[in-house]
Amino acid sequence: MQPSPDPSSARLPPGGPVVGFDLDLTLVDSAAGIARTMRATLAHERAGDWPPGEPDDDVLRRNIGIPLEASIQLLAPEADVDRLAATYRRLYPELGVPGCVLLPGVADAFAAVRSAGGRVLVVSAKTLAAVHAVLAHVGLDPDLVAGDLFAGQKGRLLLAEGAHAYVGDHPADMEAARVARAAAVGVLTGSTDEEALRAAGADVVLPDLTAFPDWLDAWWAGESGAASGTRLDDETGEGHGETDRAEQRQRGDRPGRRALAGPHGEGHAEREQYGEKDQGARDDQAAGTPIAG
Repeated sequence: MQPSPDPSSARLPPGGPVVGFDLDLTLVDSAAGIARTMRATLAHERAGDWPPGEPDDDVLRRNIGIPLEASIQLLAPEADVDRLAATYRRLYPELGVPGCVLLPGVADAFAAVRSAGGRVLVVSAKTLAAVHAVLAHVGLDPDLVAGDLFAGQKGRLLLAEGAHAYVGDHPADMEAARVARAAAVGVLTGSTDEEALRAAGADVVLPDLTAFPDWLDAWWAGESGAASGTRLDDETGEGHGETDRAEQRQRGDRPGRRALAGPHGEGHAEREQYGEKDQGARDDQAAGTPIAG
């Protein structure tokens, strides 16, 4: 099932950069709200062997961005995951959304993409309803919103949208960028350090989004001449499939702001079109590794 464009907010197809952004800990600091909601969920369901007031924010922050069910399995292995997930999603609008705040540089990052004639995508592992609620709370209006996607699933959507770059705070975001044949831009506003982001494939690592406009200006000047084999990042000097991406982008971009959901949202378009998680992500989750996307 193909999602329909939202004609009320359609924008003209651009000739500039198409940039995707992760949500949690990339655009917004959602840690306090997520932690509050998860503690309330565990207490309500009497799940996990946690004393009152725990797990603390530091423990929960490491799980932010992975699919909710995977986080619950790590925190309460014996619990009914589906039941706890339903409780969490019921509580999140009241307990989680109000605690979300914009991280530094977000507004300028969006403005930089648009001033170059490009499109802004927000692609998250959150449900579509939760993504929209958070974006509305912090006043962000991207050109496309997608939910219920993780790691390689994000990458397949980004590839279909002709994304030139994807920005995120965790290794799974770098994987998404690689699948999309896009520049992998890491930010240090999450719980993953620079070394781990680069090991996961980051082409460039920024301290936060305040550094993004200058990076975009310099990088896009070279990227727009991709046919000449321009490098992604003068720090690493590593190419990233320029010819493939240049050919891919000749398809053009589909106009309009569209909301794309997964199995917990209003439709199954994402899962049907872009398939299941890659095997590496499944293996990491099975091992209990907190890889966020």
